[in-house]
Amino acid sequence: MTIFAALNQFSKGRLSWFLLLLAIIFFEACALFFQHVMMLSPCVMCIYERVAMLGIAGAATIGLIAPNNPMFRWLGLAAWGASAYKGLLLAQQHVDYQFNPSPFATCDLFVAFPSWAPLNQWAPWMFEASGDCGKIVWQFLGLSMPQWLVIIFAGNLIALTFIVIAQFFTPKRKNPIQ
Repeated sequence: MTIFAALNQFSKGRLSWFLLLLAIIFFEACALFFQHVMMLSPCVMCIYERVAMLGIAGAATIGLIAPNNPMFRWLGLAAWGASAYKGLLLAQQHVDYQFNPSPFATCDLFVAFPSWAPLNQWAPWMFEASGDCGKIVWQFLGLSMPQWLVIIFAGNLIALTFIVIAQFFTPKRKNPIQ
């Protein structure tokens, strides 16, 4: 069985989607730990990146519902791709704010959610921003938080690419007459 055939089979099981959901829960828990335990105030870009992560969690939930159903699987894959791509763009812009400061290119002072989903009003403990997008408040192995998010979102897109390609491979069935 090729790696793509194995990935095809793996994407049709609940375990794959559950592992994706667990990874995102871990990253969201880290964000909340940084905010509420380490007292690092999230900025507007941090909140938008957090929403992109939640988009991936939503995608994982869609896939988890019925991974054998092609409609649910493809909808989950599409939502995963859209959320990871938007998150990557946001994280890259955030890195630019940090490493190429300019008075003409700054993030907003307040989050701007649509009127039909004012997340910052519904759950201010998770979606209200008070930090400065250009300020580096935390680093690990020499990389700032948005730089790590670039890696995380890019990693999601790479994994997604392999899984989407795998959708066009089917495992070879053993010939029962041999």
